[in-house]
Amino acid sequence: MINCSKKRLEDKIKTFSNFGDTGNGGITRLCFTEPNLQARAEFCRRCETLNMKIKTDDMGNIYVTKEGKENLPAIAAGSHLDSVVKGGNYDGVLGVLTALEAVETIITEKIETRHPITVVVWTNEEGSRFRPAMMSSGVIADKFDQDAMLNVKDEEGVTFEEALKASGYRGDAVNRFSPEHYSAFLELHVEQGPVLEAEDKDIGVVEGVLGMVNYEIKTRGQANHAGTTPMFMRKDALYAMVAIIQYLHDELGKLDPALVYTTGEFSGGPNVHTVIPDNVRITLDARHRDPEVIEQVVKVIKSLPAEIRGCSVSYREQWARNTIDFKTEMISAVEESVKALGYTYKLMYSGAGHDAQYIADMVPASMVFVPSDTGFSHCEEEHTSLEHCWKGANVILQTMLTLDKKEA
Repeated sequence: MINCSKKRLEDKIKTFSNFGDTGNGGITRLCFTEPNLQARAEFCRRCETLNMKIKTDDMGNIYVTKEGKENLPAIAAGSHLDSVVKGGNYDGVLGVLTALEAVETIITEKIETRHPITVVVWTNEEGSRFRPAMMSSGVIADKFDQDAMLNVKDEEGVTFEEALKASGYRGDAVNRFSPEHYSAFLELHVEQGPVLEAEDKDIGVVEGVLGMVNYEIKTRGQANHAGTTPMFMRKDALYAMVAIIQYLHDELGKLDPALVYTTGEFSGGPNVHTVIPDNVRITLDARHRDPEVIEQVVKVIKSLPAEIRGCSVSYREQWARNTIDFKTEMISAVEESVKALGYTYKLMYSGAGHDAQYIADMVPASMVFVPSDTGFSHCEEEHTSLEHCWKGANVILQTMLTLDKKEA
């Protein structure tokens, strides 16, 4: 069985870690900033060296293809090159580099494939500069309105469309990912959690992506002087929110143990040390495979009283998604490849969102996870061993070849 080159993969990882290097082991490589453009240019340069055909679509997604022997839809694999602020050197980019290494192995080993093989770079997956996350794959899969996305602005007031035009990567809509031109999509990603490491598994065979719901919750009180207002006369919005957070965590903790929930965003005002807070806002993010459990989460939120500790309470759903179940044949193809390679593995669902979840509505898709050391991700400490990166690349390679042997 032919494997990928560990040395070549190490070179790829080290090279791309220079683009947006923070100096502390991580990267900041926001969509269409100079470091992101440098990474894109290096990716294209390497693909040109391999004589692969490069196309871009009208959202700046890059498609690089090795031709096949037959006129069949391509087998695609890839991920993204953008990062969060002070992110790690593996999130997203490893999915691109392992896909590229798999194709480079096919080319250098002169392995003939019936299908074309395409490496995809999705634009603005993180949504760190332009919200929302998974913007471009979402547009391609009709999850987001394109005009609305083009008009999204970053913190400097630059629109996504302006940055896209300036990048030089705006291509033609006819080059978009479509069921007509692609038969399958694979995405390798770091787990971004501690499970594979804790269970000493080489690979996570991903069955789907957890459903989730995200709510905004607000309390409104009355600002007043911190030194002159008696305690029993206060309408302290922060004090009220403390009760709400405690209530939510207590009640959600009674539901399924697999449920995860987070009060992630927090803001309030006037944010002056001598003034009683009159407004506080939080977000609640909850994720679970079973839609009935998500419904129970929503019931808990809707059970909040209209007033607490003298403050009004309001809430609204910001977004939600249903659980995505990947096609059985794709999961089986990945599992078959892992077994053939002799790696240990675990069937699992992803708690984080990925481009593959949108593409799965268009063509059969699946994902491969590799362990994250200590479970860290979206931070400069993010790390996955070269050995695990290499094993992941081998799984992508073997899955490509397994899919290529199947009927179109």
